[in-house]
Amino acid sequence: MMERDSSSDDDDDRQNLIDQNERKNHRVPTIDTTAASTTFPRSTFHIDDDDLESRIGSRRVCGIGRIKFSNLFEFNFNKRYLFAIFLPLFIVLVYFSTNIRDLFSVNLSSIKLDSLSDHMREAELQALYLLRQQQLELITFYNQTFINSSTSNVNNSGISSSPLVEDIQSVLLKQLSRNKEIQRSLLLPHKSGNVSAELENGGFLPFGAEYGFDRCRKVDQKFSDRKTIEWKPRSNKFLFAICLSGQMSNHLICLEKHMFFAALLNRVLVIPSSKFDYQYSRVLDIEHINKCLGRKVVISFEEFAEIKKNHMHIDKFICYFSLPELCYVDEEHLKKLKGLGISMGDKLESPWVEDIKKPSNRTVQDVQAKFSSDADVIAVGDVFFADVEKEWVMQPGGPIAHKCKTLVEPSRLILITAQRFIQTFLGKNYVALHFRRHGFLKFCNVKTPSCFYPIPQAADCITKVIERVNAPVIYLSTDAAESETGLLQSLVVLNGKTVPLIKRPARNSAEKWDALLYRHGIEGDSQVEAMLDKTICAMSSVFIGASGSTFTDDILRLRKDWGSASICDEYLCQGEEPNFIAENE
Repeated sequence: MMERDSSSDDDDDRQNLIDQNERKNHRVPTIDTTAASTTFPRSTFHIDDDDLESRIGSRRVCGIGRIKFSNLFEFNFNKRYLFAIFLPLFIVLVYFSTNIRDLFSVNLSSIKLDSLSDHMREAELQALYLLRQQQLELITFYNQTFINSSTSNVNNSGISSSPLVEDIQSVLLKQLSRNKEIQRSLLLPHKSGNVSAELENGGFLPFGAEYGFDRCRKVDQKFSDRKTIEWKPRSNKFLFAICLSGQMSNHLICLEKHMFFAALLNRVLVIPSSKFDYQYSRVLDIEHINKCLGRKVVISFEEFAEIKKNHMHIDKFICYFSLPELCYVDEEHLKKLKGLGISMGDKLESPWVEDIKKPSNRTVQDVQAKFSSDADVIAVGDVFFADVEKEWVMQPGGPIAHKCKTLVEPSRLILITAQRFIQTFLGKNYVALHFRRHGFLKFCNVKTPSCFYPIPQAADCITKVIERVNAPVIYLSTDAAESETGLLQSLVVLNGKTVPLIKRPARNSAEKWDALLYRHGIEGDSQVEAMLDKTICAMSSVFIGASGSTFTDDILRLRKDWGSASICDEYLCQGEEPNFIAENE
């Protein structure tokens, strides 16, 4: 069958529809579906634009109802008429399902909120600007009042003095802290993307070192202003160090003073044997001292014995103190010296009357005049309590010219072990506390004022330091019983959180921070552990010491010499007296 011409089909359909309207009783012809091939016939519902007006008005259109329902899907409506039909229906549905006033009010409200948000942002930025100005003014006041006069408020130990000054500093620092927190709160809504970076770079961040402010800054030790003496010993002249009073810390201080004496007398210093004194080689690096001076100034007892070829003789034994007994040496110590193969005269002598309990201030000239000798080997003992050129001896780095930070410092093994412990347990920012208790109660209570504090009072003092430093942990070096440290731990609380007190744990093979000590067979040595504690304390951000303890004094010396001393360093409850003191026996 041939394909039908679509144009003629359209004409036929229009004609059929016109004829139908004109003949009311005439039946609507059926569509011949058998003639359809590839071209679908036009629907009889198609209406030309020219006939729209007349055909809408015709009442005979109702006759369409007689068209078969199966043919409705074959009719092709114009899209414009479909839109005209469904648009009113859509509007009706929207009207009944949506509150038009609410729809428009949302947009208006959004506009108003945007405007309010802009005003709030402007207010916040203005507040941040004012806080920033306040911050800078407070920092300027702090710098002018405290930093520029810090030398008069810090003593030679690096520990700040004057409780009133400390109170004023504390109040000022609290106000700066509040300023900081307010700025953070205002910045919180803007902590996103470029806004946060822009605000931070714009100077709205809290105060810090970039503004010349550090609440616990390091003490400027003014190393360039040191007064020093050259140590250039004669290679065949020796000074035998005698240190007997107290424990290891006392002996180390005594040894430092012997170095000063050896430098003044141009002699090589002989370190005592471990059979007579402590085993210094385990805690000190003797060769470090020689490297710092670039010459042989210190030798071990074994080296001394090798030089003298077992003919060791002390030509002159000079006692610095004559009271309460000569040289602080008893018969037992003299027997130990002789047991080492050292011969000496039976006579101990002192160039002056000097009492340990009331040492006199002595000068370099006094020492050179009274202790100089042509003898090859002299022994001087015990100089721990000696008061010779105190300001010179106590200055950072000591009185001897050298190229290191300090001459007497922990051995390399202990130093690295301390660093590994800090990296494992503490981190960079921590407070160290020397909390001496064993035997300290009686020692402190004979002093005025006492230095032994009830644990609740001690905890309150420690918390005040932690608040100033803002450190997350405390390293605890102590000889206290677990009952005391447990109570102390429960009471050291800041902002509702307990601040951990960390002690060196017992050896654990799973932990490697102490592997060097174990490998070299010096783990468990009490003097090594004591020096390790000192080293960890000396590296802390801030140190709290025990007043009257030479252990604390040696830590302060290291902090001074290493440049780690802070203006926040202090003795426990410095400026306070114990709130309760027991009677003496």
